[in-house]
Amino acid sequence: MDLHILEHRVRVLSLARRGLWLYTHPLLKLLFLPQRCRCKFFSLTETPEDYTIMLDEEGFKELPPSEFMQVADSTWLVLSVVSNGRAPSGCQATGVTKIARSVIAPLAEHHVSVLMLSTYQTDFILVRERDLPVVIHTLAGEFDIYKEESGECVPVTCDDVSNGFLKPKPAASPTLHPVQSPQTRFCVMAVAPDTLPAIATMLIDVLFYSHSPPREAGTGSQDLDSITFFSFSLIEGYISIVMDAETQKRFPSDLLLTSSTGELWRMVRIGGQPLGFDECGIVAQIAEPLAAADISAYYISTFNFDHALVPEEGIAEVIQLLQQRQESSR
Repeated sequence: MDLHILEHRVRVLSLARRGLWLYTHPLLKLLFLPQRCRCKFFSLTETPEDYTIMLDEEGFKELPPSEFMQVADSTWLVLSVVSNGRAPSGCQATGVTKIARSVIAPLAEHHVSVLMLSTYQTDFILVRERDLPVVIHTLAGEFDIYKEESGECVPVTCDDVSNGFLKPKPAASPTLHPVQSPQTRFCVMAVAPDTLPAIATMLIDVLFYSHSPPREAGTGSQDLDSITFFSFSLIEGYISIVMDAETQKRFPSDLLLTSSTGELWRMVRIGGQPLGFDECGIVAQIAEPLAAADISAYYISTFNFDHALVPEEGIAEVIQLLQQRQESSR
């Protein structure tokens, strides 16, 4: 397999729910008119606490600074594991499980913090730009590594980054964060770009007129019977949407592409308090036991908490695996 370092330089930010009104115009432009701002990497995820936005520098220029927006200090680079060609395939990805052992675990061991963004088509690993030398040295033995430059894939070797490489500090034992599993059932879908206008009105209604009450960022430890969660990604022309099953019923079924089995997914939400960006091994804490049990999962990191989506029929096994991991660490 190959590891591609994509051209995108991504910013990660939190938008307070009460400040959404200020960003309606630029977000509509990013959602429906990306050619107007030349944004090629855009993801918007609604959680009970806020809206998490991941977007490239061209998209970031569209968002005015305000008291409602909190931006992570680092610039992030996007990694993608490629096995058959460089473009995302039209079939449904298998999620974070397939890259847990080869990418996520080694980076955690070398004290590299990662964010994950799983979409219908593929899975993206985000690493801080300053950590790239460590990333390359860590993964060069497992992958042929390429860096995209002006649309071309250029091979990368350890020698190319030797001047910037610092020997990583030994990773501290990761904190095992509490997990929750709301009863909400989710769908993971794709939308053909040419049909996006047909669901634009419904997307605007769901994203901008949701009346769910905001939750304080520090209250992640509360029991959740249900959860507000909606994720929209438009990355290099591919659209991916995660929504709950009840919200899906509001959309024309013939315009939403799902897997042939039409399976539903349950969420595992990670974190009792906001996680931050410096801690390493958060994704690995979920991905490794699921990979060992051969359970597929989608993983979406947000500004405060992380979220894994697993097949509905496997949620009991997943919770048991994670509880056993918590107990064995005590």
